[in-house]
Amino acid sequence: MAGPPRARLLVVDDEQGLRDMLAILFKREGFDVTLAGGLKSGVDMVNGASEPFALVFTDLMMPDGSGLDLVTAARERSARTEVIVMTAHSTIETAVDAMRRGAYDFITKPFSTSVVRELARKALEKRDIVAENEKLRAEVARTRGRDLLGKSESMRRIVDLVQRVAHSRSTVLITGESGVGKERIAQTSHRLSDRADAPFLVVNCGAIPEQLMESELFGHEKGAFTGAIARRLGIFQEANGGTVLLDEVGELPLPLQVKLLRVLQERTVRMVGASAETPIDVRILAATNRHVEDDVKSGKFRQDLYYRLNVIRIEVPPLRDRREDIGELAERFLESIAKAHGKEVTTFTTEALRALDAYSFPGNVRELENVIERAVALASGPVIDLVDLPPEISGVAAVPAPQLVTLPEGGCDLEVLLGGMEKRLISQALERAGGVRTNAAKILGVSLRSLRYRMQKLEMEAPESGSEPPSGDEPSSS
Repeated sequence: MAGPPRARLLVVDDEQGLRDMLAILFKREGFDVTLAGGLKSGVDMVNGASEPFALVFTDLMMPDGSGLDLVTAARERSARTEVIVMTAHSTIETAVDAMRRGAYDFITKPFSTSVVRELARKALEKRDIVAENEKLRAEVARTRGRDLLGKSESMRRIVDLVQRVAHSRSTVLITGESGVGKERIAQTSHRLSDRADAPFLVVNCGAIPEQLMESELFGHEKGAFTGAIARRLGIFQEANGGTVLLDEVGELPLPLQVKLLRVLQERTVRMVGASAETPIDVRILAATNRHVEDDVKSGKFRQDLYYRLNVIRIEVPPLRDRREDIGELAERFLESIAKAHGKEVTTFTTEALRALDAYSFPGNVRELENVIERAVALASGPVIDLVDLPPEISGVAAVPAPQLVTLPEGGCDLEVLLGGMEKRLISQALERAGGVRTNAAKILGVSLRSLRYRMQKLEMEAPESGSEPPSGDEPSSS
């Protein structure tokens, strides 16, 4: 057996001959071997080592204590340390106790060197598998965390917080304006948690009529009210083992706030019309675009419920406060929307990206996604340009031709505005000229060479139709 290069191994036994034999054996196998003559010195070496041992062999019965205590100490120091217990007095009870404390296996003295080598090999294989699984889980977590796009400092902090609290049962309150991506953050938190394979259900507290909300949340028994023709489980029971997002929780009526508070405190629900409560295992996330603290002061939202929900707070800033995220979000939306629509649209012109960056996006990420979907639908080629964006973003179509030289009231980005105007006018001239650049140049009052230069600079292409002089030639005058 060839152990990992210089893997660290500890042998703890009060018999010096056995210690020396195992030291010679494992040093030949490439291990860095440490020896201890009793429980106390073994525990001190486990706790004082700069790095946890990969493998520990310990005697069960030693003059100063039981090797089972060393199993506990080694496993508490590192769950990746594998421990093998050696004893001359094997019983089923002690073997079970050793395994319960985390020992990898139990070996009875005397034993052959081949048995010890094989046992050590299998223990290290298990350790490597566990380490690889941890690495894969961490990579999955990082991959899922990429659902939350953005290179801004605020989004990096949010991603870090979501990853750190994903496995917690604590309630999370996600706040921010409409459209900032609160539900996406909740979904990512669920996917990163150990509940990822269980349901993730969303309740829009502001969209369900008050008289139906209690039944929606807690379910009802047959005959509980008019129209209850069958027993129906509520959201909390349907999501058992998973996650429930209470979206727009600030809209929840006061009577239901009392019942939700009991759910959070007792982890039970009572169906409408039922006489007994049912235990639930659900992680609860809440989201709102309201200033809940103001609602608490005005009496519209219960203070005790607010504190129960606001255990961990994630505040999502509006898109206008993290403009450096716009480009990355736009590229991701373009990729997914173009694929869904079956269109070969792959990128943006520089002018289009500048216009997106300059826009305030009052509708936040949701508005950006809608803008990209519109642009993909309108794009006539593989590149999204200013003319494919809404007028309020491009700043071009909103300015009538007679006012082309009038400065907009709110100011403008001169390069974007002039570039957009130039491209739009050239496109119109080409359309009017049937794609013949010679005629389009005449319409615009420029030379053909000048038109070609401007089109190249603006990354424009024109359909070839009609007759056109050879490239580089000006039309001759007769």
